[in-house]
Amino acid sequence: VQLQASGGGLVQPGGSLRLSCAASGFTLSSGSTAWFRQAPGKEREAVSIIRPYSGTKYYTESVKGRFTISRDNAKNTAYLQMNSLKPEDTAAYYCAASRRSLIMSTQFNPTNYDYWGQGTQVTVSS
Repeated sequence: VQLQASGGGLVQPGGSLRLSCAASGFTLSSGSTAWFRQAPGKEREAVSIIRPYSGTKYYTESVKGRFTISRDNAKNTAYLQMNSLKPEDTAAYYCAASRRSLIMSTQFNPTNYDYWGQGTQVTVSS
């Protein structure tokens, strides 16, 4: 199983980026898929989650209205569209996948995810 994350980079405040997470050896739509981020000296936090069947999406409060998570089942790829980026969004971003549909009380905990992509760095700076 491999998750290949890409799309990070350097962007000015107010700019946009789209992260991609291509999966192989595992079907993303069979479980919950999430994007986490981790800034230096901080804990890894869940940014956004999409459930497998309902497609219900969840966002951490600080990115609501700016980020959009999606999944293309045909391509077995998840995306995170990030708009109106702020310096505080600077972090390494990781995609993660679970073999199960995680419930609300567990989906924000990184230990409940089975597979992880390598981080892709997002830097928001002028």
